[in-house]
Amino acid sequence: MDGLDLSNKKGEMEHLVDAVKKGDQDAFSTLYDILIGPIYRYIFYRVSRQDAEDLVENVFVKVWVNIHSYKNREGKTFSAWVFRIAHNLIVDYYRKSKNQAVEELSSNIPDVRREHNPIHSVAQFLDSTNLKKALRVLKKPYQDVVIHKFINGFSNAEIAEIMKRSEGSVRILQFRALKILKDELKSLGIKYSF
Repeated sequence: MDGLDLSNKKGEMEHLVDAVKKGDQDAFSTLYDILIGPIYRYIFYRVSRQDAEDLVENVFVKVWVNIHSYKNREGKTFSAWVFRIAHNLIVDYYRKSKNQAVEELSSNIPDVRREHNPIHSVAQFLDSTNLKKALRVLKKPYQDVVIHKFINGFSNAEIAEIMKRSEGSVRILQFRALKILKDELKSLGIKYSF
């Protein structure tokens, strides 16, 4: 499932949230099925594989516990609310692990290919370790933009909502992130074409 699918499911998710608030546990399972892929990919590219699975679990526990506090406001979506929870857990993860040794990067990155994905055009030259290493060089907002846009396939409007920024700001972050990513790939000796 990609960003376009989430956009198309906005109304369905709001209906499911209402059902969950009324006690329908099956509705929560459906929400989980809709969001698990994009949330997992977002977290996976930010932390180690083992920690990603734990953080994803924590995201959905927090969603379950706090879903009654979610309010459907004009222009705000449930998926953006869930991604904000994921973002906050990643921030907490890095705060807690700040003094711990950095773990070696895993080479088990899922294969998520899209024709519009600039990372896809680089993928034939990159092994997954180099991709994750290159992404780690980016500042956190740049990582978020690249992962949301090119791995999860979200639109700039969706990314703006998730990151609580304007669409113009997202475009600027994307431009800068791709420039830095391009330079990093070049420094790793990898040929690319965005």
